[in-house]
Amino acid sequence: MKPRHWPLYGLRITTPRLELRLPDLDALDALAAVAGAGVHDPAQMPFTVPWTDTSPEERARGTFQHVLGTVAAWQPEQWTLSLAVLHQGQVVGRQDLMTSCFPVTREAETGSWLGTAYQGRGIGTERRAAVAHLAFEGLGARSLTSSAMTDNQRSLGVSRKLGYRPDGLLTASVRGEAVTLQRLRLDRESWQAHRTTPVRLDGLAPCRALFGI
Repeated sequence: MKPRHWPLYGLRITTPRLELRLPDLDALDALAAVAGAGVHDPAQMPFTVPWTDTSPEERARGTFQHVLGTVAAWQPEQWTLSLAVLHQGQVVGRQDLMTSCFPVTREAETGSWLGTAYQGRGIGTERRAAVAHLAFEGLGARSLTSSAMTDNQRSLGVSRKLGYRPDGLLTASVRGEAVTLQRLRLDRESWQAHRTTPVRLDGLAPCRALFGI
């Protein structure tokens, strides 16, 4: 695809093993299939919005529609960059970067998931390092935030490895029950101190106005 009118399709974030990019229709179809195949143990719910509590077909279709919706709703002052994560050319999951009033706050939030078949390989840490590089090096962010349920030690461990620090607790209603989430914050100084993954950005310059910078 030649991204003449939506240059975000030309943005590429690459690490030694991964490529992150806004998925075209073929990649989005592959991403939907990964979601349909499952992203976590059905007995647990790692998301505050239980979007996976549905059939594989509905989960795949919802993923497809959601990513297209982020493109349609994009505004420079409020956006969600929903990136497909590719490992060895194969779509394996998603990495989001979300913000409101970024030109003023210079703060964004991350969210992500991997297909169950691709977990436990260090991909989660590498893709989070990639999007942190985009935020700080590419967009001039001051800080990133994230959150995970207090019993989600895998996700919390990834955040600690990247330099995130505890930033308070949140309570949410999930599946009709109260759950506690650990809020986390990564500032520029801590990001620089913990960065170990080489990251390359391509195609950012034409996108800068869309990011509000």
